[in-house]
Amino acid sequence: MTQTSDTVTWLTQEAYDQLKAELDHLSGPARVEIAKKIEQAREEGDLKENAGYHAAKEEQGKMEARVRQLTQLLESAQVGEAPADTGVVAPGMVVTIAFDGDEDDTMTFLLASREFATSDIETYSPQSPLGSGVNGKKAGEDAEYTLPNGSTAHVKILEAKPYQAA
Repeated sequence: MTQTSDTVTWLTQEAYDQLKAELDHLSGPARVEIAKKIEQAREEGDLKENAGYHAAKEEQGKMEARVRQLTQLLESAQVGEAPADTGVVAPGMVVTIAFDGDEDDTMTFLLASREFATSDIETYSPQSPLGSGVNGKKAGEDAEYTLPNGSTAHVKILEAKPYQAA
């Protein structure tokens, strides 16, 4: 099945493995653990005023939401090496932009899923306003995107290089 680049999440093998391990834990041992907590709280009696029961059910809901999120993410993940060094902005690229063409007012970020966020560099999703505005543009090209207040921001792509983990 072919998917467009805005529905695919680019992940390194390491990131994929880490997220898969989290999913496996939440789907297996963590589910058993939360079921035991709920059962223990249920045995304490009246469920209407049982804070432990309600806390465990809330924890179960959050965990199940994370399982669904991880499942969807991993199903649409593209795993492998960083994209080719072509100067074209794409998920998995470190992008340097200049705001309003002012080469003194620049920002560098990784265009990738928030799941791939790292403390090394700020990460913007390809679906974010900035991410979708620059995605597919080449170094030297201008791009624009809509700000939350409705106005339009203009940037110039200075550089797009494949991300290399430190």
